[in-house]
Amino acid sequence: MMLDRHLGFVGALRAAGVPVAVSEDLDALAAVRSLDWERRASVREAYAATLLKRTAHRAAFDALFDLWFPPRVGTSRTGSGAGSGAEADADSAETAENGGAPDSGEQREDLRRRLAEALTDPTTTDAQVEALAVEAVGRFGRLSGRPAGASTWSAYTTLRRLAPGDLDVPDDALADFEARVQREALRRIAEQKGAEHVGRTAVRPATDRVAFTSASAAELTEMRRAVAPLARRLAARLARDHRTGRRGPLDVRRTVRSSLATGGVPLTTHHRPRRPRRTDLVVLCDVSGSVAHFARFTLMLVVALREQFNGVRAFAFVDDVVEVTDLLRPGADVAEVLADLVDARGRAVRLGRTDYGRSLNSFVERHADAVGPRTTVLVLGDARSNYSDPGLVPLRRMVEHARQAWWLNPEPRRQWDTGDSDAGRYAGVVPMAECRDLDQLARFVREHL
Repeated sequence: MMLDRHLGFVGALRAAGVPVAVSEDLDALAAVRSLDWERRASVREAYAATLLKRTAHRAAFDALFDLWFPPRVGTSRTGSGAGSGAEADADSAETAENGGAPDSGEQREDLRRRLAEALTDPTTTDAQVEALAVEAVGRFGRLSGRPAGASTWSAYTTLRRLAPGDLDVPDDALADFEARVQREALRRIAEQKGAEHVGRTAVRPATDRVAFTSASAAELTEMRRAVAPLARRLAARLARDHRTGRRGPLDVRRTVRSSLATGGVPLTTHHRPRRPRRTDLVVLCDVSGSVAHFARFTLMLVVALREQFNGVRAFAFVDDVVEVTDLLRPGADVAEVLADLVDARGRAVRLGRTDYGRSLNSFVERHADAVGPRTTVLVLGDARSNYSDPGLVPLRRMVEHARQAWWLNPEPRRQWDTGDSDAGRYAGVVPMAECRDLDQLARFVREHL
């Protein structure tokens, strides 16, 4: 039973974008086997120490751990210290009506009073706040009239009916209570529909797996924090690869000759000199709409990786092209660059909507000197040109003059060639790669730049 739980938990982590190797899986299993499962906090930290490699993955890890190894089962009491009436039995008669929520009754006001006292009292323990959160979900979180198989618990309903935001309590204490309510509602839903289902639908993926085109404001903030360390890791990785990859192809003749001294066994291989890999980089970015987030994060990586190229030039477009190379200054602040790119978007608009054909033509006419036989070209965009001329001719001309070219598309591959997408036509001219999140972006940089 516990082995099944362990395997399910590790599988859920991988599905959420947390990389777990087989060796780490085995290490975690060995670590938790030696622990007392009554000490749940110790089990959590043992799993974290053996499975996690990045701080950015901790939020997804904690959410999934609470689903697969919940602190309680059913709707029982949470233990002592909850205060008078702190019981989470949602099946009791007093919560049976109105979806389990006497919105204006004495019980609601009593819970609000006890909650306000607890959140303003510095001696209140975590166990007491947890008990109040469990009671709140049990009394006010049940949804009535739901069809068979549907979830019958809701954190939103709990907080709307209890209205803790109207209480005069510290913001951090209120946020902690609301987070506990969210976890308790998810725990109850997981008991009904399974931890695997809730993990797929309700747990936020790791930061590097959040899609650029659908990220919320909070997720974008987390992604901005993640860009700088990601860029440093990529820059160090590329620099190391370039140093260790200086030797060229195998020199068979020299290798065979040297093996004569060891009886024909080639203990030492010899290689031909290798030409330098450093090239010029040109980035052409669609900065319209939600695609702009993808372009901005990609350019931030380019800032950190510019030392790996002889020269870097960047251009932004909507229906016109504007050069933004001056924004890619070494040591630039992330927030400043993002703000400057918003201003650049205003300068790249003439008619008001995305036009790839017009933009590509303008680039070739005004900036043809940017692309040469030592240039790597990256085009960043969703390939949606509002049913206008896609600009295949100028794109082909640009690709023919470049050393190599790639098109990075932030849309899922299944959406290519739907609606006004010309992804298939563009892919016939330049290789196109799906690049929906930071993880895919980092993988592309490692493999192709």
